[in-house]
Amino acid sequence: MSLKDQLQDDMKSAMRARDKERLTVIRMALAAVKQREIDDATVLDEPQVLAVIEKMVKQRRDAETQYQDADRPELADAEAAEIAVLEHYLPAQLSDAEIDTMIDSAISEAGATSMKDMGQVMGQLKPKIQGQADMAVVSQRLKTKLQA
Repeated sequence: MSLKDQLQDDMKSAMRARDKERLTVIRMALAAVKQREIDDATVLDEPQVLAVIEKMVKQRRDAETQYQDADRPELADAEAAEIAVLEHYLPAQLSDAEIDTMIDSAISEAGATSMKDMGQVMGQLKPKIQGQADMAVVSQRLKTKLQA
């Protein structure tokens, strides 16, 4: 079952269960997918739908930290609840050790020795890791390894 179909089915089950919070988040996700399809005039495939959901999670994380900084715990909790629903549709996250292993193998494959090679290594890593780790964290770790 595709991710889009799973979202549709989960929306129906949330309606039946009268779970308003979950239903709202799923509807937002479906609306974002539909908006991207309309903008691009194409039907999104699995990785593109995954990218839309990742973007939504990232936006919610940013909003959550801003609400915490502004001392608005009730809004931060609402964002955290939305993140929890959206993370259900993302693949399992890689551990730090797994990320480091993948970075090391990509560096050796590319023969990277300096920061000049970072783009090439990230180009190899992105298709393998996307959806399973925050790419900003991966980029930071790669930068640290290449500077060492």
